[in-house]
Amino acid sequence: MWEYQHTAETVATPETVWRLWADVPGWRSWNAEIEKVEIDGPFAVGSQITMTPPDDEPILLKLTQVEENALFVDQMDAGDFTVTTVHRIEPLGDGRSRIVYRTEIDGPAADQVGPQLGPAITSDFPETVAALVRLAEAR
Repeated sequence: MWEYQHTAETVATPETVWRLWADVPGWRSWNAEIEKVEIDGPFAVGSQITMTPPDDEPILLKLTQVEENALFVDQMDAGDFTVTTVHRIEPLGDGRSRIVYRTEIDGPAADQVGPQLGPAITSDFPETVAALVRLAEAR
């Protein structure tokens, strides 16, 4: 298994961050690595998100866990490996929260695929989370 985690603290409320996460078409306003993004239903377990990075093929993600104002998990199933990303908001007290992005690559091909694909997927997490925090704190 390959794994990576990035965290950032914010004074934005979990509800504010959640509204930005649940607005899938709006992800482009804080994630520069998305050229196009669509969801095939509500922001709920079972819905599929099609995310297209700039100059790349669309990526199909399935929402596997959704807990309002707390977390959502998306998963890409590539057959011999899966990429699972957990997006979590942890209240810290004193009006602060921690945003956590955690990606795991698992499955029979994870040891071969993870070291190359993992950093390609997660390299923008610091910038993406920072942009999410800036937007959430401005609201």
